[in-house]
Amino acid sequence: MNQAITGGRVATIDILRGIVMLLMTVDHVRETFYLQHQVGDPMDLAATPPALFFTRLAAHFCAPLFVFLTGLAAWLYAHPPGGQRSATGFLLKRGALLLFLELVVVNFAWSGQWPGPVLYLQVIWAIGLSMIALAFLHRLPLPWLAALGALIVAGHNALPTLAQLAACFGAGFEPGGAGAMLWTVLEQRGYLVNEGPVRVRVSYPLLAWIGVILLGYAAGPLYSRATAPQRRTRFLLGGGAAALAAMLVLRSVNMYGEALPWAPGADTLHSAMSFLNFTKYPPSLDFLLLTLGAGLLVLALLERPVRHAAWRRACAMLAVVGGAPLFYYLLHLYALLALQRGAAAMQGAGGGRYEFSAVWQLWLASALLAALLYLPTRWFGWCKRTSGIAWLKYF
Repeated sequence: MNQAITGGRVATIDILRGIVMLLMTVDHVRETFYLQHQVGDPMDLAATPPALFFTRLAAHFCAPLFVFLTGLAAWLYAHPPGGQRSATGFLLKRGALLLFLELVVVNFAWSGQWPGPVLYLQVIWAIGLSMIALAFLHRLPLPWLAALGALIVAGHNALPTLAQLAACFGAGFEPGGAGAMLWTVLEQRGYLVNEGPVRVRVSYPLLAWIGVILLGYAAGPLYSRATAPQRRTRFLLGGGAAALAAMLVLRSVNMYGEALPWAPGADTLHSAMSFLNFTKYPPSLDFLLLTLGAGLLVLALLERPVRHAAWRRACAMLAVVGGAPLFYYLLHLYALLALQRGAAAMQGAGGGRYEFSAVWQLWLASALLAALLYLPTRWFGWCKRTSGIAWLKYF
C-alpha cells in the first residue's frame, strides 16, 4: 500500500500493529476461556494438540513485533518532518505510565481484584522499562544502537551458561540478594517477592526486549521521508530473509539459539511443531529471528500498492486498531473480564469459570470481540488526533 503518512502516522506500521493486536486478542481469549488446556513455555508437544499449538505460535509474534515497532515509532517521534526533537522526556513519561498501568490497571483486569495474591510483571512492564532504557540510550549513534541491540538479542542466550559456570566457581547469586533480583528482572522468569500478603512475579524478563527496542529504533531511518520506498522494501526483504535463514541454520544444528532441541516427530506435522517450539520467557534467539524476520517481510509486503477494495478496507480497519494500541489493549482486557464474569454468573452459583470446548471457538470469539471494540477504538483514535489533549499522546 506504499508508505501512506496521515497525521504524522505511517500507515504500514499501524497496519502491522493492528495485526499484532488482533493476534494478541486470540491469545488473551485463550487465557480467559480455555484455561483447561494450559500451554507451557516452550510447549509440551505431547499435551498440546496441533490446533492449540499453532494458535499459541501465532501469538508469539505479538510481543517482538510490538516492541520493535515501539522502537521504530520512537525514532519517528524524535524525527518529525522538518526537524528533530528530544524523545527523552516522552520515552521516560510513557515508560513510567506503562509501569503504573501494569501494576494497577492491567493486574486488576486479569484477576478482578487489586492487589491480588500475585502482582504479575508482564509485557506492558517490559515495554515500559524498555522505553526507559531507550530514553537513556537513543542519543547514541545509530550504528552503535544497532550493534548493541544485535549483541543483546544474539548473545543473551549465553548468559545462563555463563551464570552456571560462575556458580561452579562460587560466584553465584545469593538467594534473595540484589544480584538474584537483578538476574530475575533481566533474564530469569521468577518471583521478586515470594513472601508476604502480595507476591511479585516477573513474567517477562527484560534484557532481550531492550535489544529488540534498540533494533527498532535503529531501523527508524527506513521510514524517513528521504528514504525511497524501493530501498526500504529491499532492506525489509533482505533483513527478513536473513533473519529467517539464520533461524533455519541455527535450529537445524541444535547448537545455539534455543535451549530446547528439536527432534523429528511421528509425522511431518509434529516434526514442524518440534522445530518451531521456541522459548518465549525470555525470548530465545531463534524465537526472535522467526518473529522479527517474518515481521520484516510483512512490512515489505505492505509496501506494495493495494488494488482490491476489500483489502484496502481491511487495511484501514487494521490501521485504526494499530493507531490506538494501548487503548485497545486495556479495553479488551476489561471486556474479557466482564465477559468471563457474566458467563460464569449465567452458569449459576458454583458454576466456576466458563470455558470453551474447541480452539475454533477462540478464533470466532476473538473476531466478534475485535468487531465489538472497533468503534470505541476508532473514536479514541480520532480524539487522540484531533482533541489537542496532551496526555492522550501517551496512549
